[in-house]
Amino acid sequence: MPRIALIHALSHSVAPINEAFARDWPDATRMNLLDDSLSADLARNGQGLDTAMHERFARLGRYAVDCGSHAILFTCSAFGPCIEAVAREHAPLPVLRPNEAMVADAARAGGGVGLIASFGPTLDAMPPEFPSGVLMGSELAQGALEALNAGDGAQHDDRVVDAALRLKARGASVIALAQFSMARARARVAERTGLPVLTTVDSAVAELRRRLTGATVSA
Repeated sequence: MPRIALIHALSHSVAPINEAFARDWPDATRMNLLDDSLSADLARNGQGLDTAMHERFARLGRYAVDCGSHAILFTCSAFGPCIEAVAREHAPLPVLRPNEAMVADAARAGGGVGLIASFGPTLDAMPPEFPSGVLMGSELAQGALEALNAGDGAQHDDRVVDAALRLKARGASVIALAQFSMARARARVAERTGLPVLTTVDSAVAELRRRLTGATVSA
């Protein structure tokens, strides 16, 4: 069975992606690497994705490969250039940005996609990855991540729903949830908005399974 390295910068990303693998690709072997200082350091140091941050990601990627991984999935969406450097170093091994597969799904869905993030830097890094004409707007679910950090999952989900409703009012026809930790709110967002909801979690598992086995995930 293929071995997938899951590299996390937020502890809240661990459960959603492992649950998605257990549901949609249980035969895959998973290893989880967590450095929850990555997001904290990015948010507070003001240096952006500097040389030091790139080297930290390079070391994580080499460790995953040394452990025999057949693919690497990074689960925090604010580090795109660092992840792309890891992918170049280890090509042709599949190395996925967390949002890569969801962006492709959004492109197939067409225009009118509204993007929600709970981590502010994501809204700087992620929108340029969407093809022209696909993304109609984005919203920060203000306070959602802080609520989750405090153990208040219901408040987190409420903040995400509020952001989704704002995007719907602006004309969104599809909602995309940027953070893996936001996948927990998918059902509530779909129920409250009546719109299709894409998650990085579901799209990533489906794409890795397709690349490594040729199989697709049933809807």
